[in-house]
Amino acid sequence: MNPLLEIRDIHAYYGAAHILHGLSLDISQGEQVALIGRNGMGKTTTVNALMGIARVASGGILLDGRPVTKPSAYTPAQAGLAIVPQGRCIIPNLTIEENLLIGSAVRRSGPWDLAAIYRLFPILKERAHTPGTALSGGQQQMLAIGRALMANPRLMILDEPTEGLAPVIVDQLADTLNLICRQGTAILLIEQNLGLVARTTTRYYAVEKGAVAASGPVDPDNIPDLHRHIAA
Repeated sequence: MNPLLEIRDIHAYYGAAHILHGLSLDISQGEQVALIGRNGMGKTTTVNALMGIARVASGGILLDGRPVTKPSAYTPAQAGLAIVPQGRCIIPNLTIEENLLIGSAVRRSGPWDLAAIYRLFPILKERAHTPGTALSGGQQQMLAIGRALMANPRLMILDEPTEGLAPVIVDQLADTLNLICRQGTAILLIEQNLGLVARTTTRYYAVEKGAVAASGPVDPDNIPDLHRHIAA
């Protein structure tokens, strides 16, 4: 069976700046994978390469075994990938419900609709007709995840979801991600909070200077070793 997502030896650029230097990774159906590393090592650029924001000069991106020749902002959604971006990117002039409905624009069938999102995050139902930016940081993260789920993805990519969140909210986030995974959605978690990594993923890739420097299983015994990949 082909991986859902396979990135093969890609070299990616912003203008003339060479950011990814032969990065490779793969994620299969239902997997829970972490992408870790210090700031500036290429984690977010990996996502941007999927979306056509970073230019891929060589190497390949495959979705379900099929090459993606011209990545664009629409490519991931059409293939069943949803992205929860760093900073959440809540659209300020839209209500909570309108922000959620944007996620359904791709019109993929599946279990996630407004009713399901409101069961998962009741606070979003309570405040459905208020601006999305009126929410707290943790509630905005719920909204960003809910919006991604509205696309009924097979793989959800989360870029630094714990940024600015209190520890109790991070605990709730871990429970939410595990629930989503139990329902069959794979995740790629881009994160420096190793507590969340340990609770929600089973395999990791560590990125250094735009390439994978290490990979392996996530278990309690190797968490201290993973720390060296994110320590300043």
